[in-house]
Amino acid sequence: MSDQEQAVSEFKSKSGVKRIFSAFFYSIDGFKSAWKNEHAFRQELILVVIGAIAALALPVSSFEKLMMIASLLLILVVELINSAIEAVVDRVSLERHSLSKNAKDFGSAAVLLTLLISLATWGVILFNRFYY
Repeated sequence: MSDQEQAVSEFKSKSGVKRIFSAFFYSIDGFKSAWKNEHAFRQELILVVIGAIAALALPVSSFEKLMMIASLLLILVVELINSAIEAVVDRVSLERHSLSKNAKDFGSAAVLLTLLISLATWGVILFNRFYY
């Protein structure tokens, strides 16, 4: 294969409306798999549902509600990416390796940062609403 030719996966999606529908159903499969196989995703999803209900019930502005819920959803986004990293690392090899550990630890650190962002978002909004 020359430098100009690139290998294309047989699983690569096509263009058009069919691709959009396929992508949607792949996403649903991803949510199902995350719910079934990832304990952290299930715990965080429960946190997001409870938090979203609380945010909607709080006497804060619509924008503040949006930011509170968005910060929670960001946790799920990063958790899904972290789970994808872990799956790829495990697919490549289950043997212990410092690079595998780094990849998994980096993903975990990203989840922690999003949790802290969400905590800070909620803290600032609630402090300004109730104590400022």
